Amino acid sequence: MRRIVIEDKDEKKLLEELNKRSDVKAERVKRMLALPDLTKKENSPVKIVNDKILSLPVWADFDVVEIPKIVTVEDDFDLLNTPKEHPSRQESDTYYLDQTHILRTQMTVMWPYYFRDEEVLERLKRDGEVGSLSPGIVWRKDEIDRHHFPAFHQTDFLYVCRKDKRIITLKDLQDIQADAIRAIFGDIEFRFLVDTFPFTDPSTQAEINWNGNWIEITGAGLVHPNCLKNFGLDPEVYNGYAGTFGLDRVAMIKMEIPDIRILWSNDERITSQFRDINSKLKEVSKFPATIRDISFIINKDVSLNNYYEIVRDYADNLIEEVKLLDEYENEEKFGKGKKSYTFRIVYRSSERTLTNEEINKIQTEIRTKTEKELGALLR
Repeated sequence: MRRIVIEDKDEKKLLEELNKRSDVKAERVKRMLALPDLTKKENSPVKIVNDKILSLPVWADFDVVEIPKIVTVEDDFDLLNTPKEHPSRQESDTYYLDQTHILRTQMTVMWPYYFRDEEVLERLKRDGEVGSLSPGIVWRKDEIDRHHFPAFHQTDFLYVCRKDKRIITLKDLQDIQADAIRAIFGDIEFRFLVDTFPFTDPSTQAEINWNGNWIEITGAGLVHPNCLKNFGLDPEVYNGYAGTFGLDRVAMIKMEIPDIRILWSNDERITSQFRDINSKLKEVSKFPATIRDISFIINKDVSLNNYYEIVRDYADNLIEEVKLLDEYENEEKFGKGKKSYTFRIVYRSSERTLTNEEINKIQTEIRTKTEKELGALLR
């Protein structure tokens, strides 16, 4: 495997400008960038799963590509054939530094970086094929529960070749996905379903039967002709396949990790348990939960992800879940375009018992910020 590190000369300047700012949006972005990339952290379940995927024989001649964490909207969305109205482009879903720069939302953004590399293009021209893998941390604003976190990890794979060398079929791709599933999970039932991605067509997802539940493990497809055109490659001459593994989800399933926050723990009682792909988590201790409810009225067009971001501002990793208990509209009572929400916040640390005093302080800060930032009427 070749390792290719692609740097962006603008990233350093963008970080310098970011560090001069103290507004809410900038502080959230800085907090996200301070998180470690767990694909590089020893004894991390995420790195263990990623290393297993990278060791598959099918990738032996692939490049391993490292790209910037701050990318352009053009690279992350436009060149990957993402429609202008796609919800992932909204600021309620994506961390924006400014109008044109974001924290990468997917490792698929590796594609434009890869095909701007002159040595890669020369190899494609000479050999008729190139392949790449790109593992790393990505960011998307999300709900708060034991299975979601605004930073997570993916390993993307991409292969492009001349059609006179090989015509790639969906079956070829599904065989690769099947080999990866067997390498990680052993003899397990799995199936393929039709899926839709902007950058592949046709597209498929692979699901495994885990304890009676079907769970998606990897999404993939044949490289969309529009993407090939965007990278200066003629779709009449070239074809390819691509896909993504969600490393956090795979690690949680395989190693029986019930809470995604455990992946980020530095508690040696937890981290020492992860040695290889067959490691299983043994719960160190189940610390008690503390529950607080909050009700408020806001404009109904406000994304709830904005509220989840406020909660994360003050509670960090101390929250197990933010559950929507109730929502309703009453124009006569609340006013036109208004909506009432009631949330239950479950506080629990995986490392210690929380005190009522610290939780009450956090809850007060969340209430104050919700009122101020969302224009909420607290109930």
